[in-house]
Amino acid sequence: MTSTDSAAQKAPAKDPWDLPDVSGLVVGVLGGTGPQGKGLAYRLAKAGQRVIVGSRAAERAEAAAAELGYGVEGADNAETARRSDVVIVAVPWDGHGETLQSLRGELAGKLVVDCVNPLGFDKKGAYALKPEEGSAAEQAAALLPDSRVTAAFHHLSAVLLQDPEIAEIDTDVMVLGEARADVETVQALAGRIPGMRGIFAGRLRNAHQVESLVANIISVNRRYKAHAGLRVTDV
Repeated sequence: MTSTDSAAQKAPAKDPWDLPDVSGLVVGVLGGTGPQGKGLAYRLAKAGQRVIVGSRAAERAEAAAAELGYGVEGADNAETARRSDVVIVAVPWDGHGETLQSLRGELAGKLVVDCVNPLGFDKKGAYALKPEEGSAAEQAAALLPDSRVTAAFHHLSAVLLQDPEIAEIDTDVMVLGEARADVETVQALAGRIPGMRGIFAGRLRNAHQVESLVANIISVNRRYKAHAGLRVTDV
C-alpha cells in the first residue's frame, strides 16, 4: 500500500458542529442560589434540561428551585453532585477550593463545568487573580482527579440570564477542556439556550485568560451601562 492509498483511506475530519444530543442529561448547579448559577439553571431548564440547583443548605436550594419553576429541583450540594450527570460549578471564588475538596467523592466520574472567575476588586475596578494552579479550572482539575473537568460559561451576564423578558442571550460561550467528547457535551448544552453557541477555545491550560477577560467585560459594562457578551467571528 502506498502512502497515497493510506491517505485516501483516512476518515474525513469530524464536523466541529456535529454535537451530541444532551437533552437527557441531568445538570446540577453548585451555587445555584447565586446570581450566575440561578441564571444558568433558569435558562437550561427553560430550554428543556432537567436541572437541580445546589446550595450548602437544602432549604435555600429548594426555595430557589420553586422560584425558578420549569421542573427545577433543589438539594444540598452533595446530593446535587450525586444525582447529576453534568455539574456546573458557580460558587464564589472565595469558597471554590473548599467546596470542591469537600465534594471530591460525589463528583468522581462526573463531567464538571467550572465557570468561576477569580477576581479582585478595588477602587480602580475589577482585576484578575491568578491561582497557584494557574486558573480556577486548573484548581478544580487538581482537586478532582477522578472527575472530567472543563471550563465554560464565564462571560454571561447574570442580569440577562435571569430576565424572563429576554428570549435570547446574544453571545458565544468559550469552552475549554482536555477531552473532545467532554468539550462537545458542554458546547451542546450551551447551544440549547437560544442565542448561544458553544465554541472550543483550547485546553485547560488556557483557562486563565478566559477567566481573566471577565474583568475587562466588567469595565465595558460599567462604562457603557451594558451587559456585554462575546462573539467569535468567522466560525
